[in-house]
Amino acid sequence: PRVPQRIRFGIDSNSRCAKPLTVESIHGRKMKSAAIMHRIFGMNEAAWERHANPWSVWTRSTALPLLILAFWSRAWIGRWSILAILVAVLWAWLNPRIFHMPRSTDNWASKAVLGERIWMERRRAPVPARHRIPPAVLSCVSAAGMIPVVWGVYSLSLWPTLLGSALIFLSKLWFLDRMVWLYEDMHSCRMQAWMGE
Repeated sequence: PRVPQRIRFGIDSNSRCAKPLTVESIHGRKMKSAAIMHRIFGMNEAAWERHANPWSVWTRSTALPLLILAFWSRAWIGRWSILAILVAVLWAWLNPRIFHMPRSTDNWASKAVLGERIWMERRRAPVPARHRIPPAVLSCVSAAGMIPVVWGVYSLSLWPTLLGSALIFLSKLWFLDRMVWLYEDMHSCRMQAWMGE
């Protein structure tokens, strides 16, 4: 059965779901955070829906290595590295847009994207307590990984770059796995409310 586009419900705060909570259809709603992303990166609703395609999720993992190589290439091709950097940035921008909307979101990658959209709206629609701290910590770890990456690329030092990249990738994958868990918890809460449980 189809879940109604907007469901309002309250569930005991000791349960997996937050109280009070408003959950709208993930595919259909216009979200404040999404609007911010749209202004910064041009991520509108259509781009988010396309980004839920597993191909988009997995190929986006190439964005950071390509950017690193592009900046590093200044040691090999000098000023031509600007062109490489522009190509890498263009790929990062195009990635969420070039794939079609997935036929099904019943997979790890799609759920990770949908869960991330829920996470972005956590101040307006609170998430369950167990999902509030770990993703924030993982985001900080990922951001911290940028420090050795930036230093490594600036100084053309391999080991800081590899260390920072590993920290970013591992924390990001863990973050996405938490987003899958968040999506499944919230989806379960929506179904319970819809079915009157």
